[in-house]
Amino acid sequence: MGLCVSSPVSSEIHNNESTDQEIFHENAIYCEAEGKIHLPNGTQGMVGSVYSRTGSKGLNQDSAILYQGYGMHDGAFCGVYDGHGKNGHLVSNIVRNRLHSLVLNQKNTLAGIKVPSLQYKETEEITSEETETSRMWSKACASAFKVMDKEVKLQENIDYSTSGTTAVVVIRQGEELVIANLGDSRAVLGRLTEDGRLSAVQLTSDLKPSVPSEAERIRKCNGRVLALKDEPHIQRVWLPHEDMPGLAMSRAFGDFLLKNHGIIAVPDISYHRISPEDQFVVLATDGVWDVMGNDEVMAVVRSAMEVGNPTAKAVVDAAVSAWKRKFPSSKIDDCTVVCLFLQKTQDKDAS
Repeated sequence: MGLCVSSPVSSEIHNNESTDQEIFHENAIYCEAEGKIHLPNGTQGMVGSVYSRTGSKGLNQDSAILYQGYGMHDGAFCGVYDGHGKNGHLVSNIVRNRLHSLVLNQKNTLAGIKVPSLQYKETEEITSEETETSRMWSKACASAFKVMDKEVKLQENIDYSTSGTTAVVVIRQGEELVIANLGDSRAVLGRLTEDGRLSAVQLTSDLKPSVPSEAERIRKCNGRVLALKDEPHIQRVWLPHEDMPGLAMSRAFGDFLLKNHGIIAVPDISYHRISPEDQFVVLATDGVWDVMGNDEVMAVVRSAMEVGNPTAKAVVDAAVSAWKRKFPSSKIDDCTVVCLFLQKTQDKDAS
């Protein structure tokens, strides 16, 4: 479905029609339905930026995708996935390569067919802002995430009992955004205020065991939520009678050892209608959010746009610098970012 482009470490994709150079490192791929790479910065047709960088812990377990022309001409699919565990990088890559197809297949199945809700109560009404189109994409996401988890489990000869991945997905269809979140990666919207400032609007909630509702679900399934003595600020999920595996998130693909103890692959799904003030959405793994605040990331994107630099790379570079400054003795986490631009024209003064 479309052209997928990925490139090894230190390689670049150059657009000869623009001075911009978008970087696609390691596990980050860009897809375009028409099969043509065209990402001019600061000009008509601007789409976005994607970048991934390995930390100092070893193999990069992050992955990401930016798919232009998804579902419709001006549609897009963005996904950021943060693997964990021995085989987390494999889960992350499987989900990156497959989830967007599953969502589209589910949506096409639902289109024009009167079907019962897949996640919502039958009596739930569409809100004043939500449309039937966004409702359909929301149902497609709920169904596709369920299928995706089953497909991971069916992978042969690989143990995913204590390996998995988070997922944060943003689907654009015209002026509508559908956001699906699983775990502790995050999506944040950059919006211009009346006085020209750029404000951050967090579109997702970090789904961790420390969230009371998440902890309640896990404990009802006999899972334990406890912090280690040497890291009292991090709540983890453990088996009922064994001190393993210590998962630091409450929802994920994979992690089948805990699937009967409260860890689920059901996404938290929300909707947003794009306004003229909405400039871009940033999706990033927790390697970024652990050391940078929402407003700080928004400022980095804005500065990069103003000088014509790749925005995703700018955020990752800023996050790496923050790791070195704030935690000089700690190993830097993998950092992966997707920036999706929401306005067809990007005026430097406005952006």
